[in-house]
Amino acid sequence: MDALKDRLSGLLGRRVLAMRRLAGGDLSVVYELMLSDGEWAVAKHGDGAGREGAMLRAIAAAGVPAPAVLAVDDGWLVMEKLPTEGALVAAWDDLAACLNRLHAPSDEPYGWLHDHSLGAVAMPNPRTDDWPAFWAEHRLRCHIAHVDAGLGARIHRLADALRDHLPAPPPAALLHGDLWGGNVLVSGARVSGLIDPACYFGHREVDVAMLTLFDHPPAAFFDALGLEVGWRERLPVYRLWPLLVHLRLFGRAYAAAVDADLGRLGV
Repeated sequence: MDALKDRLSGLLGRRVLAMRRLAGGDLSVVYELMLSDGEWAVAKHGDGAGREGAMLRAIAAAGVPAPAVLAVDDGWLVMEKLPTEGALVAAWDDLAACLNRLHAPSDEPYGWLHDHSLGAVAMPNPRTDDWPAFWAEHRLRCHIAHVDAGLGARIHRLADALRDHLPAPPPAALLHGDLWGGNVLVSGARVSGLIDPACYFGHREVDVAMLTLFDHPPAAFFDALGLEVGWRERLPVYRLWPLLVHLRLFGRAYAAAVDADLGRLGV
């Protein structure tokens, strides 16, 4: 532990006096740091530290709360520690306002400057102007080699018919990319920061769909977003990406949800 304190101290240019492992972090190791100047920080270890730091800066540049990046190298991302004494149930209104800023239409092509990953699952992000093709190839077909043949055939059929389900082209929005309640920090009734991003440019409904996977936003939240007609029918298409990621990472507990959303889409 002393060697790690020394490494992080050198990275920060401030002495790390104490550190403790934080709970959670299914896909990475996270520590809380007490620094010599009285400040607190959070250090996260993972192969994508540099990529994640750039994503946090992009979220902040969009006018949305995110932890400031204090230091980064190939393995470590050190961020400011944000207040977390609130609960998302009190902050849905503020989260909607944050997402309306984050999702402002842009002229960017879909995708991102580099590929990413969620644990061992690759997240290809090639730049393109064809949104249905992007989703078909890089969020659906990319799983076929990693699931059983029956499920793979259903995914293939959906990917072939995707232009019947998705708009082309929707406005390109900056997406958080892994937006569930655990990645929304809240202080009081305000969002203090979005964390653990997997950013790229795409249809804003991707983030909305992810929020329906584990959380239960109220109707007023969706109303405040002003989503396009047909958004509810598209949720299963976009939920399949995180569901298939979870199926590959954590096992058969997610198989029923994958089956249900494919069924809703008629495959």
